[in-house]
Amino acid sequence: MFLVYKPEGQPEPTRWRYNPRKLMSVEREDLERRTGKNFSDFTTAVLQGNSLCRRALLYTFLRRDHPRTKFDDVDFAWDELTLEYSKQELRDMREKVAEGTHGAERAAALEQIDADIEDAFDDTEAEGKASLPIAD
Repeated sequence: MFLVYKPEGQPEPTRWRYNPRKLMSVEREDLERRTGKNFSDFTTAVLQGNSLCRRALLYTFLRRDHPRTKFDDVDFAWDELTLEYSKQELRDMREKVAEGTHGAERAAALEQIDADIEDAFDDTEAEGKASLPIAD
C-alpha cells in the first residue's frame, strides 16, 4: 500500500510505501502519542479514514524527508492525501474474491478490481505476498 500526497500545485504526487510492520519503533510510539491510539487501532483507523491518524502518518513520512518538519505545519486538503493499493496487493485481493464469491456478486467485484489494477501503481519491487496494512 502507498500513502500518496499530491498538494495543489505539485505536478507529480509523492508516494511512500506504507507497511506498518516496517515503521521504526520510535515512529510507532510517536504515532501512538499523537493520536492516543495503540498502534493496532491506529493502523485500522488509517484505513477507515481517521483524519488525525492520516495527518500523523503523513507527518511521519514528511519528517523522514524533511527532519525539521513540525506537526503543526502539516495541513492538507482531504483530496490531497490518499491510500492506494499496489498492483500486487490488488491481484492478491482478486484471487481471494475469485475463490470466495459466486455469480453476479463475483463478476461485479472482479470487474471493479480489474479496473483498479489497470490504474494502480506498478509495484515491481514487491517481494512475496502482500498483506493488509494492519498491525497485529
